[in-house]
Amino acid sequence: MNNENILIIIPTYNERENIVLIIPEIKRVLPGAHVLVVDDSSPDGTSEAVKQLSIDIEGIFVLDRAVKEGLGKAYISGFKWALERRYEFIFEMDADFSHDPKYLPKFLEMAAQSDLIIGSRYICGVNVVNWPMRRLLLSYFANYFARVVTGLPITDCTGGFKCFRREVLASLDFNNIASSGYSFQIELNFFAWKMGFRLKEIPIVFTDRQRGESKMSAKIIREALFLVWKLRMGSMFKKTAVRGSGR
Repeated sequence: MNNENILIIIPTYNERENIVLIIPEIKRVLPGAHVLVVDDSSPDGTSEAVKQLSIDIEGIFVLDRAVKEGLGKAYISGFKWALERRYEFIFEMDADFSHDPKYLPKFLEMAAQSDLIIGSRYICGVNVVNWPMRRLLLSYFANYFARVVTGLPITDCTGGFKCFRREVLASLDFNNIASSGYSFQIELNFFAWKMGFRLKEIPIVFTDRQRGESKMSAKIIREALFLVWKLRMGSMFKKTAVRGSGR
């Protein structure tokens, strides 16, 4: 596989400390892959740090956004950037090492027979390290709830470590994807599944960040709870985010 066809998108806000460590590790695992950092005007200088890193490391790019609009909007900006270029495999990945770069080759191996590969914390028991019990239970049962209400055939609906074949993203109408928090991941999975793309989960160990602050909030949780019912009702009336140029 030509690694130059691979783009790893990393959304950031105040991740200067993490981003300068994880990019070299990604490039060690997949030397030819490109990395796009989508930065929401981090006041800590994340964007500047990446640009400095790109002087010595090829295939590193920064997409600067003027305002902080949430995870979903940042990823959509990155997806559009990727689709304007010739990438065939497009990743989502966090900057804080909760998503270990060592799994990247496994995603690509599974991409030979699947369209959307999801790194799952729950497919083989519970593989989460250093989370408080309250947060772990909230995540686990939120995923169970999302799975039951939407019918999604996956265990980790909100996981943000994933790989898309180009065709999946090219088939989506991003204007119809409304969520901005972690529920954005549920929407992407749901629409890809409804369009008939092949979803595949692979087990990962998720380790909570050691540097920086989590972006989780009560607002994000409320948004996810509302979204699953919205998707269920929209599905009943055949509303999807299909662009019409995909499968």
